[in-house]
Amino acid sequence: MNDSKSRSFGRTAVAALVLLVAGWLLLGVIIHVISFLFSTVLLIVAVIAVIWALRILL
Repeated sequence: MNDSKSRSFGRTAVAALVLLVAGWLLLGVIIHVISFLFSTVLLIVAVIAVIWALRILL
């Protein structure tokens, strides 16, 4: 049985909706991972800056 000829509009719409939701969730996860990495790098730079400033001042 060939499903490509007999697929209904409802199944296609549900598949498109599932694809959109999955893409939205993956985009959210990727954005959160990038945000976590950026904040971690920013924290490391801030700690290095404080250590450098303390070495200069003391």
